[in-house]
Amino acid sequence: MDASLASGLEQTTLRKVWIRLVPYCFVLYILCYIDRINVSFAAVTMNRDIGLSAHVYGLAAGAFFWGYCLLEIPSNIILQKVGARLWIARIMITWGLLSAATALATGPVSFFIIRVLIGAAEAGLYPGLVIYIYRWFPQRHRGSVIGWFMTSMTLSTAIGAPLSTAFLQLDGVLGLHGWQWIFIGEGLPTVLVGIAVLFVLTERPRDASWLKPAERDWLEGELAKEKHAIEAVRTHSILSAMAEPRVWVLSLLFCGMCMAAVGLILFMPQFLMSAGLTSTQAGLLTAIPYVVGTIAMVVCGKISDRAKNRFGMLVITCGCATVGLVLAAMLHSSLWVLGAFCLATVGIYGVKSPFWPIPSTFLTGPAVAAAVAMINSLGNIGSYLGPIAVGYTKDATGSFEAGIYVLAGAAAVSTLTALGCWLWMPLTARVGAAVPAAGD
Repeated sequence: MDASLASGLEQTTLRKVWIRLVPYCFVLYILCYIDRINVSFAAVTMNRDIGLSAHVYGLAAGAFFWGYCLLEIPSNIILQKVGARLWIARIMITWGLLSAATALATGPVSFFIIRVLIGAAEAGLYPGLVIYIYRWFPQRHRGSVIGWFMTSMTLSTAIGAPLSTAFLQLDGVLGLHGWQWIFIGEGLPTVLVGIAVLFVLTERPRDASWLKPAERDWLEGELAKEKHAIEAVRTHSILSAMAEPRVWVLSLLFCGMCMAAVGLILFMPQFLMSAGLTSTQAGLLTAIPYVVGTIAMVVCGKISDRAKNRFGMLVITCGCATVGLVLAAMLHSSLWVLGAFCLATVGIYGVKSPFWPIPSTFLTGPAVAAAVAMINSLGNIGSYLGPIAVGYTKDATGSFEAGIYVLAGAAAVSTLTALGCWLWMPLTARVGAAVPAAGD
């Protein structure tokens, strides 16, 4: 095919795919993250009402990741067998119901149990959506697509902060506390959107009646070529993929960034309140760092695609997170801490768009599904540890300063790991944006 015609076909096809699928995946993950972080806003009054100290709150909030990490890999393997559409719908419906049920918590034990169950219900959603993107976009476009898709994570906070703050103002309506309205008002819509998944998402390119035959053939051919290129080097089974050293190194990198991210997310309103803001002011200003992080995520994805160097961008973003958190600890009692949090979120969220295309540069099919789930699962051990570390150091020292330094240390580990990857895996870093494998 003539190069200009091929380029035009590529642009037309991917534009249709982007418009049809990415916005809906975007909405799914906005709801996911709103339901995940609303506990940080509810905690402003909930902790007092049901008797949670900062340490117990951190432990219970982080318990979400017990069920989440345990079931990530099985969930993604099931998704490969039953289909993304059916399994993503199941995930959203069950976790939405359980998130709403958090309004029934009456103390530390019930809150802890509900958080574990929510994590178990949500397990597999994020890696499932990543695999879904692998199925629809060639490698050279994945950084940008994941960057746009992942803006849902930061925008969920920008949306969720004022939304949760508004629900807090319903305190006393129908005899419910404001924090109970947060969980009900943000959980039940997730159930409805989960039902709609069954009617909106298309499983694979070959099933896309909304693409022309030539467009379907081109997309299937591109993905097949990438798969063949990677399998010509080595075909991995699920077990060999889970034993692959690169998967473990990527898990370590992701773990450090998850620890920094979730520790920051769950406590940021309280960090800002310690600088002298009211709960309403803290809830509203929390949105600002995530707007900055949103822009960084898109920009970093585009740069990593064009530069064809995923790892170089990882070093820069992890480094921004480290420096931003160190500055936040130094400025914790000043409103300048908000600027430091902005720099930290540039790194924490900018890292995701160059990071997640990497597993598909050396794995395909069920192997890449298991590896993505494993990286997400092991990495989110850091998500569990982050809130505990911040809560424990706050109770022990009476200040959030030490906890923020702990988060900075976790980001520093990721920075050094990214630098090591850049040196250790130069071929993957250079070729990763141009050749490799699509999810089967």
